[in-house]
Amino acid sequence: MRSENPERSDESERSDASAPPDADAAVARAEDSPPEAGAVSAGEAPAVSKETAADEQPAAAPTEPVDDAPITSDSQTFQRAFKDFRVGFGQRELWLSLGWQDIKQRYRRSVLGPFWITIATGVQAAAIGLLYSALLGQPVKDYLPYVAVGIIVWNVINASILEGSDVFIANEGLIKQLPSALSVHVYRLVWRQLLFFAHNLLIYFVVLVAFGVWEKLHWTAIFAIPALGLLFLNAMWVSIVFGIFSTRYRDIAPILGSLTLMLFVLTPVMWNTKSLEAQGGQVSERAKLAEIVPTFHYLEIIRAPLLGDDQHLYHWLIVGAITVVGWIVAIFAMKQFRSRVPYWV
Repeated sequence: MRSENPERSDESERSDASAPPDADAAVARAEDSPPEAGAVSAGEAPAVSKETAADEQPAAAPTEPVDDAPITSDSQTFQRAFKDFRVGFGQRELWLSLGWQDIKQRYRRSVLGPFWITIATGVQAAAIGLLYSALLGQPVKDYLPYVAVGIIVWNVINASILEGSDVFIANEGLIKQLPSALSVHVYRLVWRQLLFFAHNLLIYFVVLVAFGVWEKLHWTAIFAIPALGLLFLNAMWVSIVFGIFSTRYRDIAPILGSLTLMLFVLTPVMWNTKSLEAQGGQVSERAKLAEIVPTFHYLEIIRAPLLGDDQHLYHWLIVGAITVVGWIVAIFAMKQFRSRVPYWV
């Protein structure tokens, strides 16, 4: 059916042609057109420039400067040396038992046991005393006690030098396997020598009664106690110094063996300086050469009070000076070479 009003239909067609496009056409045109500068599409994160990204990164933690100094060890310090002495003394149960075990092992399965030490020293003192009293024209009552005490003290001095030079070499297995202080072996040696001295001291008490020495004793005999303390204190530094250097240089021990034999002859163990001085002349002057032998002063500060003889202060001063110097050398040796001994043995 035709429209009655053709003009109205033409106007409606023109209005439809000029009407805005629908939503689908608008989206299609938007997708085809390039985005404007700075525009952000939906669902996308805003673009960030490199400068902004760098500014927004967290700051790195400050790094400490690397120390290029070499790593140093404290093994060669006085602190470690004194610590070795302190720790070694703290392990006294070890070296006390080892020292006593040394004596038991030496006289194992014997009837008299350690008293063979006393018998051997007594026989030696009696033989020398009787023989040389006749050769030198000395009364046995005075000469034999003099020789007996001299041999007892000399045995400690001799063992401190000879066994001290071998103290670390003889304990090679313990040093390499047992985590203990190096001074333990020195304490063990000194303790063993103290036990030997205690056994030999029985000879002195026999002589004290048999030859009437007790009648000449007076209160100054107590000075023998600090004198013995000085003797064993010196035995420690002698063992440390000679032990360390004999471990490094194995020729030192044989040299010390020859040296102790010479010291035994020069030290008035079997001969008396007073008897030589009484002769006067050149003999009296030569007797004074004994003053330059260090072992004479150690012997005199012990033997004089034990026999009731006169004591002289200069013997104590010389022994004290040697003790101080010896311990300074021993401490420096422990500081410098203590850590090397396990590699030398």
